[in-house]
Amino acid sequence: MDNIVLGLKYLSAGLAMLGTIGAGLGVGIAAAGGVTAMGRNPDAANIIQTNMILGMAFAEAVAIYALAVALIIIFAA
Repeated sequence: MDNIVLGLKYLSAGLAMLGTIGAGLGVGIAAAGGVTAMGRNPDAANIIQTNMILGMAFAEAVAIYALAVALIIIFAA
């Protein structure tokens, strides 16, 4: 019985980490859009870069939350 519970724990932690897929896609799309925008309008590069980095940080926070949930699932009693 303990092996089944342990296996389900690891499975659920892996499923929790599926949230990182969306964060990775979001960061990639934000970077691509930011670089394209900076290439089209170099005068606004500072503003675009600041907004791009802020958006990437918010998207990356989702991945950090998913990691925290997965670690809680694994190491919680």
